[in-house]
Amino acid sequence: MNYVIAALIGLVGGISSGLFGVGGGVVMVPAMLLFTTLAIRDTQQAVGTSLLVIIPTAIIGVIRHKTLGNINWPVALMLVPGAILGGWIGATLTRDISSDNLKRLFGGFIILIGCRLLFWK
Repeated sequence: MNYVIAALIGLVGGISSGLFGVGGGVVMVPAMLLFTTLAIRDTQQAVGTSLLVIIPTAIIGVIRHKTLGNINWPVALMLVPGAILGGWIGATLTRDISSDNLKRLFGGFIILIGCRLLFWK
């Protein structure tokens, strides 16, 4: 049963990644935390697992979006250095934040971004 749940989470995460550019954090992390049968220890482990899974997902999505002409290469290249540094800093910060507080920060972030997308341009 764990394989079926994991496969469904991966499928929905992959579709979300290709469609919206999100999937790991927005779909897979909450799903892994909700389905405790997957034996995810805490929020940090769900985040780390999601980041590993999103690598091949992102590669496939980039290949497909490249063929569709949906990549702004100059902007992407400007974003990469900050994203690499930010990924390192964010991952490092997780050791000092409890799983419960990380979950709350994540939930607040998702609500804030959702409201921004729904109500402002």
